Amino acid sequence: MSRMTRRAFIRSTAYLAGGGMCALSTGSSLVMPVESWASDIAFVETSCGENHPQPRRVLVAYASRCGSTGSVAEAMGDAMCGMGASVDVRLVENVKDLGPYQAVIVGSAVRRGKWLPEATAFVKSNQDTLSRLPIAYFVVCLTMKDDTPENRDKALAYLDPVRKDAPRIRPAAVGLFPGVLDFSKLSFVNQSIFKAKGVSEGDYRNLAAEKGWASNLGPALVAAQPRE
Repeated sequence: MSRMTRRAFIRSTAYLAGGGMCALSTGSSLVMPVESWASDIAFVETSCGENHPQPRRVLVAYASRCGSTGSVAEAMGDAMCGMGASVDVRLVENVKDLGPYQAVIVGSAVRRGKWLPEATAFVKSNQDTLSRLPIAYFVVCLTMKDDTPENRDKALAYLDPVRKDAPRIRPAAVGLFPGVLDFSKLSFVNQSIFKAKGVSEGDYRNLAAEKGWASNLGPALVAAQPRE
């Protein structure tokens, strides 16, 4: 799989402007905006499977603030590629044309109890096309570090805004996955807040589970025909 990384320099002044914030959500109803102080963040964009014989072309589009959601999207792309598809993994803001794709997976990290705004805007602005394609959603959030029925309900509710904005889209599946809390990317104040709330630092991603979800989903996307 070829790798093309887009690096964003996150400056401390971006926090004051409302940018450069990592999307983190705990199990609490209070969701804190968390600034990233990392000087260099890589956002994964990859392609694979171009040489497969007559491949179905699949897009995995994602939104992220600190880069970790990209590895989740990449794991899904690997799984779909292993099933014979040609897969592009892209940041949602870099997707300019849905014409080449026969199926789409869209996902995002969570901020303030919902997908990042660029993910919702992508789905809303492309609703006509996406409503005719096999599609799945995924959510990456700290809420899912403990996979309980209550937390799954909370994580599913993070999709309410996009469901409202794009009601014609009926995803074949919704994947709910845990994210990352990296104190090195937080200010001292926000480190203290999360520690006080009892949220432990850690990488809670399970790439094997994410690949498994995509593999199980594969037949519904790769074999399905676009709707007229």
